Amino acid sequence: MQLTKTKSEKTKQTMDEKLNSLRAGVLGSNDGILTVVGVLFSVAAATTNQFTIFIAGLSDLLACAFSMASGEYASVSTQKDTEKAVVEKERQLLKTDFEGELHAVQRHYMTLGVKEDTAMAIAQDLLSKKPLATLVSIKYDMQLGHYMNPWDAAFASLFSASAGGVFPLVAMTFAPAHWQWPATIIAVSVAVALTGYLSAVLGKGNVKTAVIRNVLVGIVTMFIHYYVGTLF
Repeated sequence: MQLTKTKSEKTKQTMDEKLNSLRAGVLGSNDGILTVVGVLFSVAAATTNQFTIFIAGLSDLLACAFSMASGEYASVSTQKDTEKAVVEKERQLLKTDFEGELHAVQRHYMTLGVKEDTAMAIAQDLLSKKPLATLVSIKYDMQLGHYMNPWDAAFASLFSASAGGVFPLVAMTFAPAHWQWPATIIAVSVAVALTGYLSAVLGKGNVKTAVIRNVLVGIVTMFIHYYVGTLF
């Protein structure tokens, strides 16, 4: 009844874990792009001092990256704690209500079209070999021993938000003066189109819709912050 795992089984990431880190990375990158370009456009509309623009953009890039990282860490840590609590709950139920757990597995296979007697035989066989892993998988769609890693998500967000923010920062502060505005708009549009594409692929959504939506949001973000900057 006791489950044992090899070292490789414990350390090997599941697809869900990998996708979670990628998701955090894509969201962090998108946030970094839009947050940094918002500050850059506001400041650049208010002053032509390149050093001021650069420092404002760099400061926001760092703040955004660490903010995204800490937010992801807190969020995924909570999810991990919930997953562990669920596993512990099932571990106790196996001790105190084995029959109930057995029938829960049986009902699961019956909903899939398996006959009652056959479903019971399957349930008995599974619970005699891998009881906790079976229940966690069937009742919560989780893989035992594989919890979302908050550090992976945090570092993915930290790196991707920084990488995303670099696009508008470099375009605005290093492009020739007469090119800095169009260069930034192009850099942001390409960058958010890429994050839109990746988010659609990871979420199995409509790529065209995601790309167009992200580009429109980017353009609106730049327009609003430019307008705010002209007020000062």
